[in-house]
Amino acid sequence: MVKMTRRSLMATASGAAAGVTLFGIGRAQAAPEFSYKFATNLAADHPLNVRAKEAADRIRQESNGRLDIQLFPNNQLGSDTDTLSQLRSGGLEFFTLSGLILSTLVPVASINGIGFAFPDYPAVWKAMDGDLGAFIRAAIAKSGLVAMEHIWDNGFRHISSSTKPILTPADLEGYKIRVPVSPLWTSMFKSFGASPISINANEMYSALQTKIADGQENPLAAIWTMRVFEVQKYISLTGHMWDGYWLLANGKAWQALPDDLRALAAKHLNASALDQRADLEKLNVSLQKDLAGKGIEFKTVDKEPFRQKLRQAGFFSEWKGKYGDEAWSVLEKFTGKIA
Repeated sequence: MVKMTRRSLMATASGAAAGVTLFGIGRAQAAPEFSYKFATNLAADHPLNVRAKEAADRIRQESNGRLDIQLFPNNQLGSDTDTLSQLRSGGLEFFTLSGLILSTLVPVASINGIGFAFPDYPAVWKAMDGDLGAFIRAAIAKSGLVAMEHIWDNGFRHISSSTKPILTPADLEGYKIRVPVSPLWTSMFKSFGASPISINANEMYSALQTKIADGQENPLAAIWTMRVFEVQKYISLTGHMWDGYWLLANGKAWQALPDDLRALAAKHLNASALDQRADLEKLNVSLQKDLAGKGIEFKTVDKEPFRQKLRQAGFFSEWKGKYGDEAWSVLEKFTGKIA
């Protein structure tokens, strides 16, 4: 296994990009039977891309070059919306996408992001590698896409602030917080009485710098890579949402692979997902130390008052109605009763 560190995450993108986009060049063997493209929306040196490259290399080697998968990181093939459209039309064969964004096509794909549902990673993996993940994958299949068995990690999201630490639901009343352009986020923070502001990621730093928003929420890796620590003072470890990346395949392209190649690809892609999860778990520990070194003050949070506030505000009942009783019952098998 490759040992992942913050240094490897932050390695120069140009060097890493060369490694992931050119690895198929210079092979002294016959042209592959299948040449597939694999797109991601993350920087080339992110653990997801490092591990995806490893999988592609193993697949190429063990198939004797029959299946060649080229990786295109960092939205090289277009925005998430554009790339999802290309995946569905067959313009590319693989794409890793957050379930919270995939929910525009498959609504139930965002159910794992329900606020304050999962207490920790063991609960997440039990659900996503178990019945909840299977339920979501079955819904994805109806859209003509195939989701690999193991979802890749994005992380638990935490709230950062330039003005005050967020320790209780009352601290969010009237609070200006940047959120992604997503109904789930807006709904949750409005339930706390906050003032969520939907801003795209590429505009987030300037919005925090100019005080359009006083805070934001993201996994620690994103807080580091986007240099949010330069314009924020506190990070409250709310862990209010967990999000992951489904590795999606175009259904027709996936079925076009012979059984042996399909099994080989699934084996290595799923193994790399597990490796990436371990990478990110280690990275989150080192990043907390690094962020503290940049002057960030970390605050621990009791999550139960936040859950109670969401119950009182009708947040859980609203989203249970949107997802349906069956999906919600599968979720609550792993979270306990939340609505």
